[in-house]
Amino acid sequence: MANIAFLGTGLLGSAFAEAAAKRGDTVTAWNRSPDKVQALAQFGVKAASTPADAVRGASRVHLVLKDDAVVEEVIAAARPSLSSDAVLIDHSTTLPTLTAVRATRFQAEGLKYLHCPVFMGPPAARKALGSMLVAGPKALFESVKDELAKMTARLEYLGERSDLAAVNKLFGNAMIIGVTAMTADVLTIAQASGVDLLDAVKLLGLLDLNGMVSGRGAEMAKGNFTPTFELAMARKDVGLMLEACGNRPMAVLPAIAARMDQLIAAGHGAKGTSALGIDAVGGAQAARR
Repeated sequence: MANIAFLGTGLLGSAFAEAAAKRGDTVTAWNRSPDKVQALAQFGVKAASTPADAVRGASRVHLVLKDDAVVEEVIAAARPSLSSDAVLIDHSTTLPTLTAVRATRFQAEGLKYLHCPVFMGPPAARKALGSMLVAGPKALFESVKDELAKMTARLEYLGERSDLAAVNKLFGNAMIIGVTAMTADVLTIAQASGVDLLDAVKLLGLLDLNGMVSGRGAEMAKGNFTPTFELAMARKDVGLMLEACGNRPMAVLPAIAARMDQLIAAGHGAKGTSALGIDAVGGAQAARR
């Protein structure tokens, strides 16, 4: 089995390290807070005191870190002990532009680097569920594909454009955060209206959210704002939602109302609600459609 390292053992990193050790890999891990690594000893994960100690002799180095600055800092600390054959597998959620710069620089310096962010929480990581995105050199991906496939239920190679996994990770997280925030507002409406919160969640299950994204999202992306639900009418409904909640704190609906007001004032009230994305597809050009 492989000799691998994990740099960063927060909730997700520790779950990955635990799963790898249970699969039979020899796992060494480092974390800024040593107690988080020591908690993995029960699974056979060896603790390292520095990133350089962790990566010594590792064929793969998995990074699960906070942001771009920490990724740069930790890789710099690990490099003195990094094998020339080691592959850096970066699962961190990072800024696309900085990811591209980093990947280009590493390639010029001879480092083997793939950006591999994931859509999964710790329970999914322990059971190799969820999805993993990969961007980077295809030959390098092919060399570790089988090992990465052991970590996830769905492995998506997006190509050699080095920032593409980072961009797609932001797409997904935006949707996750947006749906979570909107659900919070639905529960606020329910609470204000004396409806059981679980009943409100059950109602949401009747909606085909995937169909809405694929259907309305595709029309929006094409700049087709033909109304089936006019923006002005949707704004009226958002007003009712806000009125029903009174002065209770809300996550996103007030911002949506403000954006609708801007678009209606600009003359888009008769378009479909998908006009909320009019600027994303080129406002002036889309306005003529």
